[in-house]
Amino acid sequence: MDNLVALRQDLHAHPELAFAEHRSGDVVAGFLQALGLEVHRGLAGTGVVGVLRNGDNDGRASRSIGLRADLDALPIVEQNRFAHRSQHEGRMHACGHDGHTAMLLGAAEVLARSRDFVGTVVFIFQPAEETDGGARVMIEQGLFQRFPVEAVFGMHNWPGLAAGQFAVHNGPVMACADQFDIVLAGQGGHAAMPQQARDPLIAGTALVQALQTVVSRTLDPLDPAVVSVTRFFAGGEAYNVIPTEAHIGGTVRAFRAEVRDQIEAAMARLTAGIATAHGVQAHLDYRRGYPPTVNATREAALCAEVARHVAGEANVRTDLPASMGAEDFAYMLHEKPGCYVWIGNGLGAGGCMLHNPHYDFNDTILPLGVAYWVELVKRMLG
Repeated sequence: MDNLVALRQDLHAHPELAFAEHRSGDVVAGFLQALGLEVHRGLAGTGVVGVLRNGDNDGRASRSIGLRADLDALPIVEQNRFAHRSQHEGRMHACGHDGHTAMLLGAAEVLARSRDFVGTVVFIFQPAEETDGGARVMIEQGLFQRFPVEAVFGMHNWPGLAAGQFAVHNGPVMACADQFDIVLAGQGGHAAMPQQARDPLIAGTALVQALQTVVSRTLDPLDPAVVSVTRFFAGGEAYNVIPTEAHIGGTVRAFRAEVRDQIEAAMARLTAGIATAHGVQAHLDYRRGYPPTVNATREAALCAEVARHVAGEANVRTDLPASMGAEDFAYMLHEKPGCYVWIGNGLGAGGCMLHNPHYDFNDTILPLGVAYWVELVKRMLG
């Protein structure tokens, strides 16, 4: 696996942001072409798809499976000092996509040599997972029409989960990621004469407090959800000026479409009511982002079996709570049945949290990730 470590660290040293993964795409395409795979480029701009076919004695290879890894990095200034640290200031592989890509390439290498399956394996290297929904764009541009698969699978490293372990969820594994912006428009004035103004700042503070009741007083307590206000600004030019507008923004996380609908409706009701009570105008812009990532029952059971085979019964967790983080692999799971698993990145230095400037992918788990992908293909297409 020394070649995979070198490849992973090379990708780490040359991070590229969403839809700009040109060098990364070249590395992936070159690796796959050297293995003799069909290589297709251009979906979502910088996406790469490798196709490996292996027929039976009659030359048939009707069954198919999709395996996905992500290519993009984050706009973070890396603070590590090891030799393979980022060579591009302000860009960093702080989420382990370099490791995901290396593991999937390693699996392609093993499967291309062994051909220990009957069917077609579609290796999907997707751009722009972090913010811009590269999975959605690939699908819109015909991913599953050009490369039809029965099921699609993803894997993400998980700091805090011990190296050598997997976590598999039956059902929701990651939440949606919606965003909202609220503009409260009042009438500005002199801070010493507030009766002559319609203060949007006071309305905004009331609204921020009221939004905290959406989850606690609108939803079923058994439906996990988050409404977080992360932005609040108004005026600021002078101490003696009541501003004309206040702006509030934040994020919503949930696991079910019905819960998203309830939250949006409750936010609209509270925004309108508080605006009326304070004599200001209000506009809520609620934007649906990544949908929840929900594993299919059959595919989750298959992945748990595969993980137990490669890691041992004691190293497969099926009891971990889902994460309120989001993942655009959800778009693929809306189109095809499949499963998204977590592979432990470690508890210590190798387990530094995702999106942290000191993060690094744990190279010791590369062989385990490769083994998981290979066994999954053999189980499904054996």
